[in-house]
Amino acid sequence: MVDVLANWQAVRDRIAQAAQRSGRSPESVQVVAVTKGVPVEGIAPLIDSGIAAIGENRVQEALAKHEAAEWRERIEWHFIGHLQTNKIKQCLQIADLIHSVDSVRLIRAIDRRAGAMGLEQVPVLLQVNVSGESTKYGFIPSEVPKVLEEVISCQRVAFQGLMTMAPYEEDPERTRPVFRELRLLGEKLQEKGFPHFEMKYLSMGMTNDFEVAVEEGANLLRIGSAIFGA
Repeated sequence: MVDVLANWQAVRDRIAQAAQRSGRSPESVQVVAVTKGVPVEGIAPLIDSGIAAIGENRVQEALAKHEAAEWRERIEWHFIGHLQTNKIKQCLQIADLIHSVDSVRLIRAIDRRAGAMGLEQVPVLLQVNVSGESTKYGFIPSEVPKVLEEVISCQRVAFQGLMTMAPYEEDPERTRPVFRELRLLGEKLQEKGFPHFEMKYLSMGMTNDFEVAVEEGANLLRIGSAIFGA
């Protein structure tokens, strides 16, 4: 049996150490527990133990868990997977934050659907493919300012920061340039002052590399197997 609570405490300890190494408060870093494939009863122990958000990759799985979980109102529900336009309506019914907005088409579709549903603001992060891997979704870093200019009319979409996925590396230190580039991009965007854009969140770092991500400024970590087991 996986001891979820012991794993969760170990993750918190490692985050605290990484934060202290970089002169940050551990409280400035929030964990999104990645619950893909984890049943509701497997998530439940975390709810009383300081977890603030869970992240789901698939809309249908997220909806089923949201309906079944008695604790659904006590945490934030984040969507972290690739979002198809035909799933936007269902996603917006439960998602407090969408990490994975990766195209202008998707931004415009979210804006239209939010209007139809009477939603004033939909908080999202722009997914940036910093590493340039063909297997990953996201904008290339240089096009992000142009994208924000292109979607200025999408006033129901609240851009709250950036997200990236680093390549898997045996040595997590090799992911540092990816995380650093995303942080520097966020700082540049904040300086330019785009409408509807706030550099509130840097969503980067997963089980294999979250300590390096914390050292480089991440304040949202997407951690699954370090908590729930492989």
